[in-house]
Amino acid sequence: MFIGASAVVGTNGHVSGVNPATGETLEPPFGGATLADADRAAALADAAFDAYRETAPEARAVFLETIADNILAIGDALIERAMAETGLPRARLEGERGRTMGQLRLFADIVRDGGYLGLRVDPAMPERQPLPRSDLRLRHIPLGPVVVFGASNFPLAFSVAGGDTASALAAGCPVIVKAHSAHPGTSALVGRAVRDAVAACGLPEGVFSMIFDSGRAAGQALVADPRVKAVGFTGSRGGGLALVAIAQARPEPIPVYAEMSSINPVILLPQALEERAEAIGKGFVASLTLGAGQFCTNPGLVIAVEGPALDRFVASTAEALGMVPAATMLTPGIHAAYARGAAATADNPAVEVAARGQGGGGCAGQAAFFTTSAAAFLKDRSLQEEMFGAASLLVRCADADELAAVVASLEGQLTAALHLADGDHDAVRALLPLLERKAGRILVNGFGTGVEVSHAMVHGGPFPSTSDARTTSVGGLAIQRFLRPVCYQDMPDALLPDALKAANPLGFDRLVNGKR
Repeated sequence: MFIGASAVVGTNGHVSGVNPATGETLEPPFGGATLADADRAAALADAAFDAYRETAPEARAVFLETIADNILAIGDALIERAMAETGLPRARLEGERGRTMGQLRLFADIVRDGGYLGLRVDPAMPERQPLPRSDLRLRHIPLGPVVVFGASNFPLAFSVAGGDTASALAAGCPVIVKAHSAHPGTSALVGRAVRDAVAACGLPEGVFSMIFDSGRAAGQALVADPRVKAVGFTGSRGGGLALVAIAQARPEPIPVYAEMSSINPVILLPQALEERAEAIGKGFVASLTLGAGQFCTNPGLVIAVEGPALDRFVASTAEALGMVPAATMLTPGIHAAYARGAAATADNPAVEVAARGQGGGGCAGQAAFFTTSAAAFLKDRSLQEEMFGAASLLVRCADADELAAVVASLEGQLTAALHLADGDHDAVRALLPLLERKAGRILVNGFGTGVEVSHAMVHGGPFPSTSDARTTSVGGLAIQRFLRPVCYQDMPDALLPDALKAANPLGFDRLVNGKR
């Protein structure tokens, strides 16, 4: 582990990586954090906060870029360890490494730009009648130390130096990572890269720490620690809500930005089905089975109106799915949970098994495609439960009204996909207001798997896809989760932060008297 600058061997039990393809326990074991370790990490983060949050924009941007460079410098050892711990293929992990580095560099650019500070200046109006106006100046400042919980399905991009860490560090918040126990060796390699970047850039050691937790006590203690001011989490609904409960029970409640559960509905419109049912089916199977279906944006639900064209889609899907081999899943626990969920769906008397992928043993997940009626779906809330893997349910609707009723019944989602043709535009116009209330990203003639790291991306949505529908965990806006506004009234110019001084020495864009 890394408690500030110190490499520490934990003494509270241990966690070990497991190769999901072979069942082999990987060496070495990694010692778990004690409560004293967690307390030390929080103390260092708190001590580092005021100095780190006022680092010059260029210095903070260089720090983020140094992390990216250090991750690349690990070389093949990082990819090989991640392959062993997750069963994910080399190409996927090399792409994820690139995405991780890209996120860090995106936030470096955002820090240099300064727009994230939301600078506003309302100069004094001493002659205003009937009352004068004070000089008012606003900027956003970081919340404080942030605890980040690494995700199981993205050992790099949503883990130690992933999007939550990158955006929190960019905002000016020290970060304590609770590394995911499924890939401890990968986490240790990346954690060292971040720790070394802190030292190389001359920053306070408490800017970054990373612990392992052999149970839940150390991670929960960090969420409850009064020095911690926010939490980033990617994982199950149960895990996310448990952290929310701890954070809300504190004397000072804090925000938990949890990405949790989504089945990402795919709506097939009639004209699109008529024109290209077979092609949609093949594309759907490719998205469904990508990465063994272990994406939070996996298309777990399909909604369409009955008819011959829909039957063609089902036939195409069944043909394509039957050729898909079983794929190794991330951990034995994830595989077991997927198998239970798929079996429960198959055993539901209102559900038919439309197709299955090829079978496999061990930790290999068999893809599955189920169908049910709209009436059954509306009656049975269990059919909305996420099956984290390559399984999806088709809801057959009698007409457009029933389709709208199914959409209206859905919980909040990360994504909603529309497959449409020119003749479907009127139907889409009727659905869009409803979909905007249900999802954080609405896409056309595609599938939600594949999340671009960009300024306009939203990877969030209404509950339970996330715990706060106002936020995104991917893209430039992710930085806003870890900031709050502060107004300075009649502050002498010499005492103002540089971003708000009259001369604007940083050269940032500002809103002055309401004009950019």
